[in-house]
Amino acid sequence: MTRTLVLGGTRSGKSRFAEELLSAGAPVRYIATARADPEDTEWAARIDVHRARRPAGWTTVETTEVAGPIRAAGHPLLVDDLATWLTGVLDDTAAWDAPAVPPAVFRQVFELVESVATTSGRVVLVSAEVGLGVVPPTRAGRLFRDELGALNAALAAVCDEVVLLVAGLPLRLK
Repeated sequence: MTRTLVLGGTRSGKSRFAEELLSAGAPVRYIATARADPEDTEWAARIDVHRARRPAGWTTVETTEVAGPIRAAGHPLLVDDLATWLTGVLDDTAAWDAPAVPPAVFRQVFELVESVATTSGRVVLVSAEVGLGVVPPTRAGRLFRDELGALNAALAAVCDEVVLLVAGLPLRLK
């Protein structure tokens, strides 16, 4: 299997599970999509925990550009995580306040899904599963939930394997 989507809720163990799918001794490119905010020390601490856990031989690239690296994947590639990537896309396109989802969001999502569908390299993707809870009371919350749900479904359709982590336990969906 070359394409794996790992889904899960907050603190479900999805990142650690995804990392364990790849050999610590093999060259892996780790695409980290979180944007550091120097004002948010708690967020910085979370990023530091992820950085410290990665094997020394892995190459980390902190970027919001994920489609290109997936297309060019020569070594195994891990993308963590697509919920933070999508948040950045929604930020960059001013989608939060737009009356409709900007076409640029759909374009970037399409490019990402297409890159996963056509890659010949080993790719592990991590994303949050947010569709199991209550309906968010704000438009921004509903926008994020809906767009992430659509992204996850599109990726699941093109991945060879889909795993959902619940309470640290993997459930193989595909």
